[in-house]
Amino acid sequence: MVGLALTGLLLAASPSAGEEVGSYAVSGDAITQPLVGARGNPARGAALIADRQRSLCTLCHSGPFPDAHLHGTLAPDLTGIGTRLSEGQIRLRVVDMKRLAPNTIMPSYYRIVEEESRRVATAWRSKPILTGADIEDIVAYLATLKG
Repeated sequence: MVGLALTGLLLAASPSAGEEVGSYAVSGDAITQPLVGARGNPARGAALIADRQRSLCTLCHSGPFPDAHLHGTLAPDLTGIGTRLSEGQIRLRVVDMKRLAPNTIMPSYYRIVEEESRRVATAWRSKPILTGADIEDIVAYLATLKG
């Protein structure tokens, strides 16, 4: 039931503006290099985290974000995530948490799953949910959450 609800919400969000998924290297439990040429902007990352139509983070996660009454409880609280995980570890979790936990309900935000394309709306096929720059902004913001 949760999976169906999450799928519906993902379909309601806007797909990335035609961005193709770039290459990245996974080292252990991290993607150590940024997905794009520059580091992310924490302010833009905070805005993305709070945007339930684009990132959907607060649908499942709680943390030090606006509108606490709308935070989900299906996934870990992100308070202090920057203390617990490195930027590379955060990046892999946002890019493709399924690599670490295959049965997770967290979507892969920067991975194309062709074998699942029959369950994906046409507007989403062969596109990541977020751009590489969006992910870098989210990583930059989450890395600041030290408390």
